[in-house]
Formats: sequence, C-alpha cells, structure tokens
Amino acid sequence: MLTLYYSRAGRGERPADLATASLPGNVAWIDLLEPDAAEVAFVTRTTGLHVPGIEDLSEIESSSRLRHQNGAIYLSAPLVYRADSDQPLTTPVGFLLTRERLITVRFEELTSFTTFINRDLAAETDPLTSAAVFAGLMDAVADRLADILENIAGELDALSHRLFRSPATELPARRPPARESADLRIILRRVGHSGDLASKIRDSLHGVGRIVPYVSALAADWLPAEIKPRLETVRQDVLSLSDYDGHIVNKVQLLLDATLGLINVEQNNIIKVLTIVSVVGIPPTLIASMYGMNFKGMPEYDWSWGYPYGLAMIALSAILPLVWFKLRGWI
Repeated sequence: MLTLYYSRAGRGERPADLATASLPGNVAWIDLLEPDAAEVAFVTRTTGLHVPGIEDLSEIESSSRLRHQNGAIYLSAPLVYRADSDQPLTTPVGFLLTRERLITVRFEELTSFTTFINRDLAAETDPLTSAAVFAGLMDAVADRLADILENIAGELDALSHRLFRSPATELPARRPPARESADLRIILRRVGHSGDLASKIRDSLHGVGRIVPYVSALAADWLPAEIKPRLETVRQDVLSLSDYDGHIVNKVQLLLDATLGLINVEQNNIIKVLTIVSVVGIPPTLIASMYGMNFKGMPEYDWSWGYPYGLAMIALSAILPLVWFKLRGWI
C-alpha cells in the first residue's frame, strides 16, 4: 500500500494514478507498506531513488544498513511487531531520507507508525518536512520500545513475586509435587518468552541507536535547527533504553537460574523419596527372604511364636530406618 503525506493535518492519500510522471511538490512523506511491483516502480520513477526490497533491508552489516548515495541517506533497522502476542517478531524497516522527502519501506503494520500518524499528524501546526517526519518516527519508535520494556519489567516483577512468594525465614506450605512442577514449567516458559522479547528489543535499539547519530552527522548542513535537539533527545533515550534492556536481560537470567534451581530441588526431592522407600524396603525383604528358605534346621519353624516374631522383625526393620531418616531431617 502506497500512502502520500502532504501536511500534518493530512491523514494520507493514495495516488489516483500510478502512471503519472511526477509527484506533487509538497509531498513530504511516502509510506510503502507491503508494496507491490507497480507501487515500487511508481516511487522509483517519480523520485529517482532506488527502493530497497526486503532482502536488501534484512542485511545486517553496517555498510548495508547505513549508506549515503546520490544525495539520499539509506537506513534500515529491525523493529519489533506483535510484541503483545505469544510470538513477537522483528521486521526490517527502511528509511530513505532526502532534503525534500522521506520514504519508508515496511512489510508489517507497526504500532509506532500508527501512533505517529494519529498523534503527530492529528493537527496542523508547522509545515510537514522530511526531517520532521523522520524525527517524529524515531521518537515514536523509541516510545514504543520503552513501552514494551516496561511491560517486560512488569511481567518479570510478577514472576519474581510468584517464584519467591515465601519469605526466606519461613517454610512454604507444601503443595502437591505435580502442581509445583507444572507451576515452575509455566514460569520457565514465561521467563523465556520475556528474555526472547528483550533480545529482539536490543536488536531494534541497536539499529535505531546507529541510525540517529548517522543522520545527525551526515545531514547536519540541511537539518532544521529545531530538529537537531529532537534527534539528540532520541539518541539519549535510546542509550538509556539500551542500559535498561541490559538490566532486563540480567533479571531474566536471574529468574531462569532460580527457576531451574527450584526444578532441580523438586527433582532431588523425588529422588530422595524414592531412596527412602527403597532403603526402608530392603531390611523387611531381607528378613522375609531368610525365613522363606524352608530349611529343616531353622528353629523358628517349630516355635509357636515364630510367625508373630517374624512379623515383628519385619515391622521393626522397616521402622528403624524411618526413625533414622527422621533424626537426620530427611523426612
């Protein structure tokens, strides 16, 4: 879908005829969302700029993501989308910035773009320029990434309280092992999901963190004076968000280690129970097997109290290990 933006009050228009030879002079922003071949050809013909495809925008080397060619600044970065779903993903987004206009190329609906359109283009103030659109989009992207990080932090806080719900000085109420194990598996998956999303946020922050200073340095001679402080603010925001993302990653690692440690404790408890049962069962089995040999010379066979005596020995041999384990604190 191809959308042209002329002013801040404009909600965007689609060109009526893709065969036209030129663009209106007041077009400041050309937004390409999942463009088809005809739309790409129209933008290429009317602007004289090469519109990169998804393969070009997916390159990870700096020379492909940041370059200056024929008076245009070519930029790309992976941005997170579907962050609120169970399967967040990243999609490459391209920016072609010139003095006259900005061209964006994306292949998924992005909340940051929608927010910018509904918020910054809602009322007509200053004339719309390519630099103002670029600065507004970078600010919206940074705000969106900050919101996602806040949601991750809230999720991790909830999981932390759930995982360490009992004070260290008190013994927690014993729950059924199956329920405890299921709860730990759920926590492990949710922590892993948060860690995966945080790593995708780091990729986006890294991309935006390279784009903003690159534009500030390369377009310093024609950027409006009011745009430069905005870009510097975005740069500082991205740096602080990168530090906060590092804190989130550390907390994810802490919760992963704690969850795995508790899972190991639960597994050790199961092994301990099986060990106690096997140890308690060995002496009675030994006594029963001794009196089950049926030798004629065994005096207990001729004793009237031999059967109760054998039962008592079996019971005593089972009780004594239990008492010993109790004294040792195993049970």
